[in-house]
Amino acid sequence: MLQSSLEAGAVTITAEVMPPRGGDASHALEMARSLRGRVHAVNVTDGSRAVMRMSSLAVARLLLEEGIEPVLQMACRDRNRIAIQADLLGAHALGIRNLLCLTGDPVRAGDQPKARHVNELESVRLLEQVSALNRGEDPVKGDLVDGPTSLFAGAAADPQCLSWTGLARRMERKKAAGARFVQTQMVMDAAALERFCREIAEPMQLPVLAGVFLLKSARNACFINRMVPGACIPDNLIARLEAAEDPAAEGIRIAADQVKQYLGLAQGVHLMAIKAEERIPTILDQAGVSLIA
Repeated sequence: MLQSSLEAGAVTITAEVMPPRGGDASHALEMARSLRGRVHAVNVTDGSRAVMRMSSLAVARLLLEEGIEPVLQMACRDRNRIAIQADLLGAHALGIRNLLCLTGDPVRAGDQPKARHVNELESVRLLEQVSALNRGEDPVKGDLVDGPTSLFAGAAADPQCLSWTGLARRMERKKAAGARFVQTQMVMDAAALERFCREIAEPMQLPVLAGVFLLKSARNACFINRMVPGACIPDNLIARLEAAEDPAAEGIRIAADQVKQYLGLAQGVHLMAIKAEERIPTILDQAGVSLIA
């Protein structure tokens, strides 16, 4: 559904669920079920912020069993190339097709800063590896014995990156490596998103899913600015949340406003509502986004 929607140029909606910090995935599955019929696919994070969570591959397979199309995030931080190759082949065998290729947040951002990072590959080389498997190439020599994989790989981007030329060059490399779509980090500057789509993504014919992040309170927004790499929530939004009688409801209104605005700039949106995924249908309702056919 995700690939066909993006390739058809249709409005496309995705959302994110976080694997549990434990061995029971029931809550993550419950949150994903609340998104059924509202999104084209559900993205499963992979060790976001360098914090231990259940395997994204395991949760993605559980989503498939629920009849929910997953997008498997894969970060390079914790795996060498052999482990990455194994997980890519395993994902294909399990019926998982959508993939978001990431370098991964640095270990120092997490709660186990003494853990050893790997980073033998990064996002561009991960995309190249996916493309090679999709061509049926064995990573050592010859061809894969059972034929090519059919993974639909996307890349991440930050339209608010301070180095515009650096962002453009990196997106060119990701496109050349095999990226088929772009999912952005949270976007708080519509002008930056519009410029990114117009000057970088559209000339490369890369569909963009613009990141919309649900803010729960002013304190939550300030915490994200401190702790999440690349986050830049502006003071005016923090002040709006601080002045609100009901900050949670105000956060939903802010996200709905962004959905409406961003759908006029990008092909779709990607909704992130950490530990509040049940609010995503309300955001979509307020934004006037109807059920997915």
